[in-house]
Amino acid sequence: MEGPQKKTSVLTRISRRRVLQGSAALGTAALIGPLAATHAAAQPKKGGVLRVAMAHGNTSDNYDPGAWTHAYVQVFAHARHQYLTEVAADGSLVGEVAESWESSPDASVWTFNIRPGIKFHSGKDLTPEDVIASLDYHRGDESTSAAKPFVDPITDMTVDGNKVIITLESGNADFPFIMSDYHLPIMPSTDGKIDPTSSDGAGGYIVKQYEPGVRALLERNPNFWKTDRAHFDAIELLTILDPAARQSALRTGDVDVIDQVDLKTVHLFQRVPDVTVLATTGTQHYTFAMDTRKEPFNDPNVRMALKHAINRQELVDKILFGYGGVGNDHPIGESNQYHADLVQNDYDPAKAKEYLKKAGLDSLDISLSAADAAYSGAVDAAILFAEHAKPAGINIEVVREPNDGYWSDVWMKKPFSAVYWGGRPTEDWMFTTAYASGAAWNDSFWENEEFNKLLLDARSELDSDKRREMYGRMQDIVRSDGGVIVPMFASYVMAHNNKVKTPETVGANWTLDGFRAPERWWFD
Repeated sequence: MEGPQKKTSVLTRISRRRVLQGSAALGTAALIGPLAATHAAAQPKKGGVLRVAMAHGNTSDNYDPGAWTHAYVQVFAHARHQYLTEVAADGSLVGEVAESWESSPDASVWTFNIRPGIKFHSGKDLTPEDVIASLDYHRGDESTSAAKPFVDPITDMTVDGNKVIITLESGNADFPFIMSDYHLPIMPSTDGKIDPTSSDGAGGYIVKQYEPGVRALLERNPNFWKTDRAHFDAIELLTILDPAARQSALRTGDVDVIDQVDLKTVHLFQRVPDVTVLATTGTQHYTFAMDTRKEPFNDPNVRMALKHAINRQELVDKILFGYGGVGNDHPIGESNQYHADLVQNDYDPAKAKEYLKKAGLDSLDISLSAADAAYSGAVDAAILFAEHAKPAGINIEVVREPNDGYWSDVWMKKPFSAVYWGGRPTEDWMFTTAYASGAAWNDSFWENEEFNKLLLDARSELDSDKRREMYGRMQDIVRSDGGVIVPMFASYVMAHNNKVKTPETVGANWTLDGFRAPERWWFD
C-alpha cells in the first residue's frame, strides 16, 4: 500500500413534528477533547490541502452508491456529492438539495422543494428529474443496493415544477431523515438513468484521481452553492489500515487528520504537541453477528448462551478504554428518541450453560472471524470474548482475517464475525437497514414475524407514545431472539493537528463530523 504523502507532493499531483416541519433532534452530539478545550467559534478561512488518513478502504471499492459499506467511501461520497437532506452537527435535519419539504397528514405523500441553481461538476444543472433517477437506481426487483429497503416502499414519484412528489405505500414519519442516507446521493441522469460508475457530483470537491484502497485526490468545486463550506483548496483521502502507522503519519506531519485513534495508546497520543484528540458520542456500536440460518446459530438458545458468555464491561474498559458504554444486544443507543431501558443481558456463565442445556448441548465449539479492519481492537475483543466464554463450556477459535477485503470476503460470508455499525438517527432506519426480513445488510439473516409486523406498524404510527411502546418491544425481541451480540457502544475517537479548525459543535451521527469534515472544517 502506498504510504502517506507530503503536502508538497499533493500539490504537485493535485420529534416527528419537527421532522414534518423540516428539522428533528437526533439526540446527543457532543464534542469531547480530552486534554483540550472545546473549540471556540472562529471565522473559517479558505486554502490549503487537507490530508486525511482513514482506517478503511479496499481495492474493490468503487463509485456505485448502492455498494458503499465503510467510512472511507462514505467520507469520499460526501466530499463530492449532495443529498436531499443533511443531518446537521447538532442532530437536526436540514435541507440540502431540498430547500424544504412537507407531508400529507398521514405521512404517506412527501413533497420536496428542489433548490434552484445547483450544478454538477460537469456543468449540468441539477433538476428534479435527477432526484427521481437517483432514487430509482436503488429500487426494483433487480436492485442489489443496500438502500433498496428504504426506497422500495415508494409507489410513485412525479415532478411538479421544482417539486418532487413522492408517494409511499404507507406512512413514514421518518422519511426525510432517510433521504440523508449516504447511499442516496443526487447524481446526474440521462434519459431517466444515472451512471453508477461516474464520479460526477454536486458537492464541494471534484475528483481528480482515485486509486481504490489507496488514495483519492479532490479539488475544491469553484461553483459549489454553499459559499460558507468547502474551504480547502484540495483534499487527499488516504487508506492507512494500521493504527500505529496512522498515528505516526499525524505525529510526523504527513497527514492532518486521522480517524480511529488506537485507544490502547490514546493516553500517550494526547500528550503529542500540536495534536488534538477529538471524541464524539452517538450511535456507533460494535457487534458479533451470527448467521442464524446455520447451525448452531439457528437455535435461539445458543444465541442467548453466547450473549451471557461475554463480559461487556471488560470490553468497554479494555477495548474502548472508557470511550463508550455497555450494549444490550440491540442497536438502539441512548441518544435515540425511543431507546428502551430493558433488562440487561449480563455476563453469567452459569446462565449461559443453562441455555446450552436447553439447546441439548453440554459444550460448544465455534469459530469467530475478526480483523482490525472491522474496528480498531476487534481481534483483541474477539480474544477476550473467547476467554470469557470458556467457563460456560463454550470454546471460541478466533480466526484473524486479512484486513484487506474483510467487508467483501468475510462480513456476511463467514458465519460468525466482528462488525462495526455507525448506527442510524432513527429506530426505523436502523432496524430497516440491518434487522428487517430480507434487508441487504441483515448480517445475521434473522427472521422474526412479530418484529417485522411491528416494524411496519410503527413506521406509519403517528402517535409518539404508541411508537415508543412498539420500538421498545422491538428492542426486547432483538435483545432476546436476535442473531447479533451488541456488547458495546463506542465513541468516535479521531485526532487532528492544531492547524485544523472545526466548528464549535462537531457531528456525532458518523465519524469525522458526520462524514463532512472535508466540507465543514478549515485551516487556521
